Amino acid sequence: MSLTRMAALVAAGILVLAGCGGEQGGGAAGGGQRLSIATGNTTGVYYVLGGGLAEQIGKGIPGYQATAEATGASVENIQRVVRGDSDIAFSLADSAADAIGGKGAFTAPQPIRALARLYDNFTQVIARTDAGVRTIADLKGKRVSTGSPNSGTEVIALRLLAAAGLDPDKDVTRQALSLPETVQGIKDGTLDALVWSGGLPTAGITDLMTSEKDRVAFVPLDDVLPAMQQAHGPVYAAGTVGGDVYGTAADVPTIVVPNLLLVNEKMDPALAGNLTKLLFDRKADLEKVHSAAKDITRENAPKTEPVPLHDGSAQYFAAGS
Repeated sequence: MSLTRMAALVAAGILVLAGCGGEQGGGAAGGGQRLSIATGNTTGVYYVLGGGLAEQIGKGIPGYQATAEATGASVENIQRVVRGDSDIAFSLADSAADAIGGKGAFTAPQPIRALARLYDNFTQVIARTDAGVRTIADLKGKRVSTGSPNSGTEVIALRLLAAAGLDPDKDVTRQALSLPETVQGIKDGTLDALVWSGGLPTAGITDLMTSEKDRVAFVPLDDVLPAMQQAHGPVYAAGTVGGDVYGTAADVPTIVVPNLLLVNEKMDPALAGNLTKLLFDRKADLEKVHSAAKDITRENAPKTEPVPLHDGSAQYFAAGS
């Protein structure tokens, strides 16, 4: 084999390897410390925005590069940060509150801290119109995707069902599926409904609403919000999915939950401060990746209770820089 031929094959192999896996990298090649960002399903906002954040870390923090990894989302992300498998994680505030309190999926308080509050997630429940689902209570006896295992969507889905007086293990045929699998299941008719918690718009939901049109419809959630708040506190609030988001005939009342950017409490304060600063220095670039980044504000970013801010982030906000 000629040297030219061998070099071409090696180069091709490198390109194939670079294209494998659910990862998005950022920054210039050539060494430096690499950070792992735990995101979510590949058609969700976490993954898209995480890829943008990874790119900006590589450009904006000297000596660091970053990779955004596809995951099951919130609960799994917290577990990854605690184990040290990931350095940064996107998470819903309700799952993070459980982690701090040692409740729900967590048997003991977890050593996590917040860099900042980000944008709000909107709970999106969609059903096939031929399933006759107009309220959460109507999901009784239906085939329902409650999201990826160990995801924030799963946490919310199970709480929604309970708030409507349903037993998630007895009253519905529950399937723990990723968003791409869920969307395909609705299209194929193997699912009657889905629960999804994500920013607006979520690409997978856009795909579903565009392709299925009148065959699917949003389920309003205002009737179960009081029970959710009574059981789990003010982390759940009223919100609206505007008709312009997915081209629906009317606005849909829903439930919103803040998103947090989390790290291990042991992260170096200087790095934590620089990561927090990057969110605002590079905000315009993040907005180009996904419009949800427009809702990241200096006013709301420090409001991460009950998850404490990391010392480095607290110092950044205190300095007012």
